[in-house]
Amino acid sequence: MQLDPTDLKILLLLQAEGRISNQDLAEKVFLSPSSCLRRVRLLEDSGVISHYRAVLDTNVLGLEVDAFVQVTMRRDVEHWHENFSAALQSWPEVVGSYIITGDANYLLRVRARNLKHYSSFVLERLYKAAGVLDIRSNIVLQTLKECTELAPELLSE
Repeated sequence: MQLDPTDLKILLLLQAEGRISNQDLAEKVFLSPSSCLRRVRLLEDSGVISHYRAVLDTNVLGLEVDAFVQVTMRRDVEHWHENFSAALQSWPEVVGSYIITGDANYLLRVRARNLKHYSSFVLERLYKAAGVLDIRSNIVLQTLKECTELAPELLSE
C-alpha cells in the first residue's frame, strides 16, 4: 500500500493518541470526518493498522523485573524449534520472543513481579523446556528509551 502524507499524519496521530475521536482526527488532518474514517478503515483493512491497545505502566502494576534472556538450544533434540515455540506461547512472563543471529537461538523479553518470580520462571519453566542448552539473562537496571510508536522518518520513503 502506498501511503500519502495524509495517511502518514493519520498514523502518527493514532500512534500518539489511539483514543482520539474521528472528528478530532479529521480536524487535525484537514479532512471531512467521513473521508478521514474512510482512510482509517483502508489503513486497518490493508493491515497497516493491525490493532489498538492501551500501554500499561509496568512499574505501577508492580512488575519490578524486566529481563532480556538469550536462549541457546541443543540441535540434537527432535523438533526443538517447534516445541520451544509452542511452550513459550503459554508463558505469561514472556512478553516478546525473537529468533536472532549470533550464538543464541532466541531472545526473550521477560517481565516478572520480582526476582523470586523471575527465578521461579527460569528454573521451573525455561530450564525444563526440551532442548534448552544455555540461558543468559540480562536484567534491566534502568530504561533509557522505550518506544511503542514508529518515528515519522521510518514511515516515509
